[in-house]
Formats: sequence, structure tokens, C-alpha cells
Amino acid sequence: MNEAKRTLSSKQRIERLAAWSIVIAFGVMGLKYVAYHVTGSVALYSDALESVVNVIASAAALWAIRVSHKPADQDHPYGHHKAEYFSAVLEGVLIVLAALLILREVWFAWQEPRPLEQPWLGLAINGAATVINAGWAMLLIRTGRQHRSPALLADGQHIMTDVVTSVGVTIGLVAAVVTGWHFLDPALAVIVALNILWQGWHVIGASLQGLMDVAVDHEETLRIRDIISSNSKGALEVHDLKTRIAGRAVFIEFHLVVDSEMSVGDSHVICDRIEDALKAEIPSVRITIHVEPDDEAKLPKGTVAVPFA
Repeated sequence: MNEAKRTLSSKQRIERLAAWSIVIAFGVMGLKYVAYHVTGSVALYSDALESVVNVIASAAALWAIRVSHKPADQDHPYGHHKAEYFSAVLEGVLIVLAALLILREVWFAWQEPRPLEQPWLGLAINGAATVINAGWAMLLIRTGRQHRSPALLADGQHIMTDVVTSVGVTIGLVAAVVTGWHFLDPALAVIVALNILWQGWHVIGASLQGLMDVAVDHEETLRIRDIISSNSKGALEVHDLKTRIAGRAVFIEFHLVVDSEMSVGDSHVICDRIEDALKAEIPSVRITIHVEPDDEAKLPKGTVAVPFA
């Protein structure tokens, strides 16, 4: 019951943040387009265009999160956890598309250079949008990690990239206004485009790793081994430990060796103890334990402390 309540609370918080992300993204996009309209800056245009991607990506993230929280069914017996990775891949593709559109605008700007209009007003508006983005990105990243939500995490990381981009654009445009070097405007837009191309590639790569059933990291693996070992009293050995991540769910499977004379009931008690300990420490964990007799052990007889082979 407690686990079900925690899952429901996590789902509600993630969905609420994903829905608010769309609202925030629309507001920030509006501010950045006003900044571009006021100044005519290609660099600010590139910043605004990335905000359009934020809106679409936030909507895709909300859809993916809702799908991923659907319970397992006959066609999807292991659940729908991987749906969030599709959202993250889409976000990466949109980032790349935005970069190409920015480079297209830069080409036109090089052909017909134009001075900036009301640069300080535009920079002030863009700065306000950047502050909003920074606070929201930190909240999304922290919550995405806490609740193991790839879609929320990818959305937060992309917005944080947007923040870094905006800061760089602001510094560069201030330099352009002060020095009168107007070529800095399209040059900054090129840098923005290359930066978000790199970020888009990173988002796509990380999401594809998730779709390919990547294992938990080394530190988490050691923690899982410790939990199993400390709760395996009565067993002889653990081997063939495997893990994989699917969205916020962690799948763990391993072989548990017991005395061949042990009853099914007694071995089941050990399995329950291990499962309860893992579930208490790792949210949304799915555990499969294959119980084997002692002639399947990989370590010498007489070894103690339920070691891993």
C-alpha cells in the first residue's frame, strides 16, 4: 500500500511539472520573440527559436510521462516505462532541426547585415526569460533524477542548455553594442547553433542507450550487491547478477544458490527478505530471483557470507 501511494505521489508530481513546463515554455518563448522583434538580432532569433523546441519537447514529455505510468497489460507485461525515452529522442531531433534553421538565418544575415535596434531593451527582456528558465531547469533536473524520469530530466537539461546559450548570447551582444562590431551578432548565432547541435546529439545518444537496456552504473551495482548480500542469510551463493534500466524502473535478476535439502518454503522466505530490502531502497524496482541447488554453485564448498561468484 505504501509503495502504491509513493508511486501515485511520484506520478502526480512528475505530471504536474511536465504540464507546467508547457506553460513556462510558452511564456519564455513569448519573451524571447519580443526581444528578437525589438532588436532584430539574429543571435536573439536563434535563442527564441530554441524556445519553440522547448514548447514542443515539453508537450512530448507530458505525453510520454503519462504513457509510461500506465500499468502493465497483456500486450505490455513489463509496463510502459520506455515511453519516456521516445520523448527524449524526439527532443534531441528537434534540437538538431532548430540548429539547422538557425544556420539558415545566419546565412541570410551575412548576406544583408543590419544594425541592432533598441539592444538594451531586448537584452533586458531576454535576461528576464533566462532567469525564469534557469530556475525551472534546476527544478526539472532535480525532480527528474529523484523520480528516475528520463523525459523530465532531458527536458530540464535542454532548458539548462538554453540558459547557457542565452548567457553567452547576452555577453556577446553587449560586446557587439559597446564595440560596434555588428558581425558578432551572426557569429554568435553560429556558436549557438553548433552548441545545440552537440547537445542534441548528446540527448539522442543518452536516450538510445536507455532503449538498449543499459545497466545501472557501477556505484548503484555495488549498492545492489550489498543489499542482496546483507539479506541473504540462509543462502550459499549469489551469481549472474544482471540489471537494466527502463525509464524510472530498475530491473534486477540473479541466481540464488541454497542447500539442496532446503524446502521451497524456506528458500521463498529468503527471496522475500531480499526483495523487501531492495524495494525499500530502490524505487520502482522489478526483481527476478532464480533459486538453484548447491551443485550449481560456482564457488568452492564451505565459502561463507553469501558471496557473489
